[in-house]
Amino acid sequence: MAAAMGAVIRRLHAAAAAQPPRLTKLALHPPKSVEVEFADGTSFHLSAEFLRVYSPAADSKIRSVGGEKVIFGRRLVGIMSAESVGNYGVRILFDDLHKTGIFTWDYLHHLGSNKFSLMRSYIRTLRKHGLSRDPQRRK
Repeated sequence: MAAAMGAVIRRLHAAAAAQPPRLTKLALHPPKSVEVEFADGTSFHLSAEFLRVYSPAADSKIRSVGGEKVIFGRRLVGIMSAESVGNYGVRILFDDLHKTGIFTWDYLHHLGSNKFSLMRSYIRTLRKHGLSRDPQRRK
């Protein structure tokens, strides 16, 4: 019984340790980026393109290529505005009119903590499918 309780306590401590720190600052720098700071001193500048590509919403402008959902052509996307969603997140309105994704504080911390590997992965996926970060030219 004591061993089982010890295991439960260790899992609770691990879960608490895995929680991202509390958000202390969110600054919009339209049209190019968002700056976020957390209580542990970490801060991140997240570009509009990066946020748009990793928006946590289903979107009709996503192309399904070989079963993978790929957003492309967003290098020049801008941020128009943002609105608070409760005390847990923010909804960002992009100039391609995408506005359905709610970026929670936890998700923003995840994006900031992993932005270089996520961006590399995104670029690799685009190359794999012959797509570009640049918008398609209008005919």
